[in-house]
Amino acid sequence: MPAPALDDARRALRDCFGYEDFRLGQKSVIEAILAGRDALAVMPTGAGKSLCYQIPSIVLPGVAIVVSPLVSLMGDQVRALVQAGVHAAYLNSTLSPAAQGRVIERARAGEFDIVYVAPERLEDARFVDFASHARIALIAVDEAHCVSQWGQDFRPSYLQIGAFIAKLSARPAVCALTATATERVRDDIVRLLGLSDPYRIVTGFDRPNLHFAVERAEPKRKIARIAAYALEHTEDSGIVYCSTRKDTEAVCDALVSAGVRATRYHAGLPAAERAANQQAFICDDAPVMVATNAFGMGIDKSNVRYVLHHNMPASIEAYYQEAGRAGRDGLPSECLLFWSEKDLSTCRFFIEQESANEELSPEEAEAVRQTRRRMLAAMEGYCMTCGCLREYLLRYFGEEVAAGGPAKCGNCGNCEGGFERIDVTGEARAVMRCVQELRGEWGKGMVADVLRGSKSEKVLSFGLDRANAYGALSHASAAHVKDVIELLVAGRYLDVSEGKFPKVGFGPNFRVAATPEFFLFMKRTARKSGRAGAGGGHAFGSSGTRSASAAADGAPGELFERLRVLRKQLASEQGIAPYMVFSDATLRDMCARLPQTEDEFLEVNGVGQTKLLRYGEAFLAEIAAFENR
Repeated sequence: MPAPALDDARRALRDCFGYEDFRLGQKSVIEAILAGRDALAVMPTGAGKSLCYQIPSIVLPGVAIVVSPLVSLMGDQVRALVQAGVHAAYLNSTLSPAAQGRVIERARAGEFDIVYVAPERLEDARFVDFASHARIALIAVDEAHCVSQWGQDFRPSYLQIGAFIAKLSARPAVCALTATATERVRDDIVRLLGLSDPYRIVTGFDRPNLHFAVERAEPKRKIARIAAYALEHTEDSGIVYCSTRKDTEAVCDALVSAGVRATRYHAGLPAAERAANQQAFICDDAPVMVATNAFGMGIDKSNVRYVLHHNMPASIEAYYQEAGRAGRDGLPSECLLFWSEKDLSTCRFFIEQESANEELSPEEAEAVRQTRRRMLAAMEGYCMTCGCLREYLLRYFGEEVAAGGPAKCGNCGNCEGGFERIDVTGEARAVMRCVQELRGEWGKGMVADVLRGSKSEKVLSFGLDRANAYGALSHASAAHVKDVIELLVAGRYLDVSEGKFPKVGFGPNFRVAATPEFFLFMKRTARKSGRAGAGGGHAFGSSGTRSASAAADGAPGELFERLRVLRKQLASEQGIAPYMVFSDATLRDMCARLPQTEDEFLEVNGVGQTKLLRYGEAFLAEIAAFENR
């Protein structure tokens, strides 16, 4: 039998998913897989990574196995595929042993195109026996960065995947996919999964539809800012990330008290409650989810209009993945990060706890700790930079911005202004001299006290009032001096040790601070009116993201709302999430095209043959009723 051609893949794309052509990167990855070649695809969230293995799964003979850590979301992924006319199933711990057995037998009989499995399933004797004798079309490893200890979501269970693949009697093509992976993590993926001369593609990390903004706010102020934002966007779905369970509970309670339809998700809740809350969010019954990072990896909900962070994450990788859950449908969406000095202390505490891993040798633990500290410094730099936030993110992942002209994206809080750029080079040099004089033996508070000329008992008892740096910044506030210290840490001019009493010492870039070319600038935010949290004048305006999702490009807001109501009704009748019927982007295209016939309805982006048969009559009738009103 000849290998399926790209024409077969395009036909599956059109008939099942309703799209006429592939997005950037999809075509080449699919071609490689259809040719039997391994592949590593790094594509931003919302770029269509899933289709890179779903399309080959449909057209290749046999069953595709997709390894995913997303046990709580496998059911949603499978239901969405079934809605598109794809034969799919999943195997994980949520199924009883008897149900797992039935799935395996049906897969053995060739009833499924694709089966999602948790990595732990690869060690199950029944599944190993099935895989050893079945015709495996493809093995796809989703969230592949989980295999690397240098990634932000390392899962020891992922280390078993390579051994499982190696044991197969007939090795199929293997495809590894992730949204966020530095070059080091990409190399780890290839090595640990045993990819053979893989086709590699990094399509770029930019998400042009996402607006990034950062706001410094003290802990008590954060909740008020988040509640104000949610109340300004009552019709939109959003996620609020918190670093601890305690903060998750506090933020959720505050939102509900303010009248926001919010729910919560963290590992301390009973499994049944987590599942129910997640379902309420997916189905838009509780449009706002307040959660720890235990929630959302790989979430398929396409109409998340904003992601707010109540706390600063510990790495750019974690932040970009979490923020990237906004705007998967390509519509304008907001990513707003609140942070405070307390967040840094919390992150440093977690780094120390994380390194106490009994599976690692002391040397490995120290290497992990150093890596996590570098990641945190980069995250801190993002919060403090005066430059373009988008450029900062792209450069972190090794993607250079286009040469020529100032690096301004025009779609982030920094590029829009709203803050004063102040020169703190003099203060920075004073701090560096003080740290050198104190020989890295003291913490941030003591460095600030010495520089400000404090007469505290501790300063005097240790004779630190005799230091040359004593009183060098007597005119500055303690908070300002500490901010300068943190800015130097973010630039890796200084370093903060781990432990119960962190000490400030020199970082790897300390010599640069002694050169004439060294300059340091600090961002002082000036609150602006208009949209909560980020620079006013952004396309969303004071009315928020509703203007983008409901009425942009001439799409009538009234029709969009009528179609959303119909979508929710049809989804509720079937017990599925509304986005599984059609995405916001598809509804928006209906509003723009106003199809009157089935052929015209098929031209809407996101409408395939299966969904035409299921939903075409109802949506065409609603559009006709709107036009004849």
